[in-house]
Amino acid sequence: MTVTGTPVSDRTDPVDEQPSAGWQGLAGLAGLFVLLAMLGGLSAVIVVVAILVIVFLHELGHFLTARWGGMKSTEFFLGFGPRIWSFRRGETEYGIKAIPAGAYVKIIGMNNLDEVDPADEARTYRQASFPRRLSVAVAGSAMHFLIALVLLFTLFAGFGFRGFVTSQEEFDQLTAEALESPDWGIRSVTPDSLAASVGLEPGDRVTAINGEGITSFADLTEIMADLLPGAVVDFEYVRGDSVLTGAGQLTEHPDFPGRGLLGVSPDNEISPPPRDDPFTAVGKTFQEFGEVSVESVTQLAAFFTPSSLGDFFSRVVQPETATDEGDQVVTGEGADEEGRILSIYGAARIGTSLTDRGVADLFQFLVILNIFIGIFNLVPLLPLDGGHVAIAVYERIRSIGGERYYADVGKLLPMVYAVVFVLISVGLAALYLDITDPII
Repeated sequence: MTVTGTPVSDRTDPVDEQPSAGWQGLAGLAGLFVLLAMLGGLSAVIVVVAILVIVFLHELGHFLTARWGGMKSTEFFLGFGPRIWSFRRGETEYGIKAIPAGAYVKIIGMNNLDEVDPADEARTYRQASFPRRLSVAVAGSAMHFLIALVLLFTLFAGFGFRGFVTSQEEFDQLTAEALESPDWGIRSVTPDSLAASVGLEPGDRVTAINGEGITSFADLTEIMADLLPGAVVDFEYVRGDSVLTGAGQLTEHPDFPGRGLLGVSPDNEISPPPRDDPFTAVGKTFQEFGEVSVESVTQLAAFFTPSSLGDFFSRVVQPETATDEGDQVVTGEGADEEGRILSIYGAARIGTSLTDRGVADLFQFLVILNIFIGIFNLVPLLPLDGGHVAIAVYERIRSIGGERYYADVGKLLPMVYAVVFVLISVGLAALYLDITDPII
């Protein structure tokens, strides 16, 4: 994902409302989506489209604030590389490029290195007031935060949401509570077990063994711990509105020699709480947004340290000796995946897996993705949006009580090149790991 203001050439384009030739390119993109649907299913298409919409909205934030601030934007494109389809509306060319790896908006005169037609100098970013420059620089991240807030509110008010779990201890506690729930059911039946032989099915619920009542899967586990392989048991179970019975001989538990096995595993998904009323949902939305933001900042700071970066790259060079320190990915369930940051490909894989489980899990994934990207883009280093924020603030401080100060971005180019090198290196390493050793 790019930031606003890549340099533009000194040119004045005529107004042309007609789209450029590129229907073959659009057909090719459509073919890629068809191939994606065939390989990854509908969920993969949904996730990719959602990410493209997020990228578009990020750049739309920059574009709209630039327009409102009187600045001139010459291009608004989805993708990079060769132009495959575009049209001109007024002074701006809109379109799609061949590499769907982000989007960009060109705003003229982002800094002192950009050459601009003198007639357009008054409409450059660098000549705008401090509030207008600041609004353009933060607009992309603000759009991510707005998306996250809307999705969080929808989760609390529309689905019922307990909030993200950010530690294994919390996840284990919730799982234990789920196992104590009286609403449990069978998720799967072990082949060649007593449960399989009598016809137990997913969704059934065992309510008694040898006359001893069972209200949760934890009760069933406790009773089975005292039964030996070969023991004959009678059990009662519920299927829908029917109460059924079964009997037979227990097999031996493969993981616990000497213990009898019935052969069922629980559906121990952590069920969501009831939906919140709109007023309660608003309060929870901002509270959860703050907690996830703090966690994202913490993980981001922890990853970009010499030791964590060294551990991360060692996974590529010597995966067998790499440590598990660094960034964490919190999935919709809240389980931690330690050890590395994800590429957009890896994030899409996780998003696809969560989308298979339902819309609520997709929304949870998108909340975390938007908050993280929004915060990452505000890191005060060029070429990120935060670099433009830092320059605007610095120029404002240097201009207090005197003539307007303009920063010389040329002095920052060595640092910019270093930042770009690190980001590209991390991105390529993350992509390699996500392909060769995927988390999901």
